[in-house]
Amino acid sequence: MLAYLHYWIKFVITINKKYSYKLMYKIQPYSFAKANELGVYIKPSTKKNKKIDVFDGNHQYILSIGDKRYNDFPSYIKTHGYEYANERRRLYHLRHKKYEWGSKGFYASEILW
Repeated sequence: MLAYLHYWIKFVITINKKYSYKLMYKIQPYSFAKANELGVYIKPSTKKNKKIDVFDGNHQYILSIGDKRYNDFPSYIKTHGYEYANERRRLYHLRHKKYEWGSKGFYASEILW
């Protein structure tokens, strides 16, 4: 019985590690406020590795942004504090200088960073 229990616990831990990235991303108030400034609506994404689905003013789907496997500005604030998050944001903007309005990069830069 004990060997079976040990095997079961090992199996559950393996499954949790394998599928933990599929959990739904919790959108932070920061992102809602930034989306509101742009005049769009956001919801947690239904796509496998995306964080947020962006919708226009008529609630029509536009695109999905943000990879769940990477952090963003609100996530860094929560885990490392504001100063570290601000430095990560500065570096993000150096790498991703300019996007065309309405592109995936534009929405990711404006909503997540």
